[in-house]
Amino acid sequence: MGERVIDGDWKPTSPSIGERTVVLLGRTGNGKSATGNSILGRKAFKASAGSSGVTITCEMKTTVLKDGQVVNVIDTPGLFDSSAGSEFVGKEIVKCIGLAKGGIHAVLVVFSARNRFSQEEEAAVHRLPTLFGKKIFDYMIVVFTGGDYLEDNEKTLEDYLGHECPKPLKVESELKETTTRLEQQLAEEQAARLRAEEVAQLAQMKSMKFKLGVLRRRLRSALRNLIMGIVPVFDLVTCRHNVPSA
Repeated sequence: MGERVIDGDWKPTSPSIGERTVVLLGRTGNGKSATGNSILGRKAFKASAGSSGVTITCEMKTTVLKDGQVVNVIDTPGLFDSSAGSEFVGKEIVKCIGLAKGGIHAVLVVFSARNRFSQEEEAAVHRLPTLFGKKIFDYMIVVFTGGDYLEDNEKTLEDYLGHECPKPLKVESELKETTTRLEQQLAEEQAARLRAEEVAQLAQMKSMKFKLGVLRRRLRSALRNLIMGIVPVFDLVTCRHNVPSA
């Protein structure tokens, strides 16, 4: 199962106008089919609460949202199961890609809070880049089912993740938290810099206003002095120059 199943040039598809296709991955009994039914808004896939899955091969169901958006959901068998051999997994992934003719827009990896993370699941998470390519994590969404189980046992998802979460998901979570903190810090720094620039501009405007006020007062004073000095030697009525006699 260490060989790459998908060609190296294959990659998930960025959102664009047209159909959206999501793929459900996970261990048998984690609630993949039920999750798919929730997305579709109807019971399109057969779902079972037990550990014996009813999905034996990849299948796709489609729905149309109110805004006209077409959404395809591809349910897969338990590719994370310990009983899933390399040949079986490879064939199902190839079939999955074949069903997604317009590309894959998101990969939903489904875990159940009712079960402990198995070594098979952790190994499967590590294998995802090998199976789907390195870009898979950019399009991956982790879904946890069994929220009622956590509520009944007075636990939160954070409690569960703290004890059960495999390292790859913890690293992904920590990276997202770090990114969020850095983005928030950057936003705060930009806001502080903007405020500082506004204060500096305001101070500059006040300084200019002060300088203009001083300049106006000096001009008025100079004008008064000029008039007082000119009046004795000018006839303001005839505007003739009266030179005082010696």
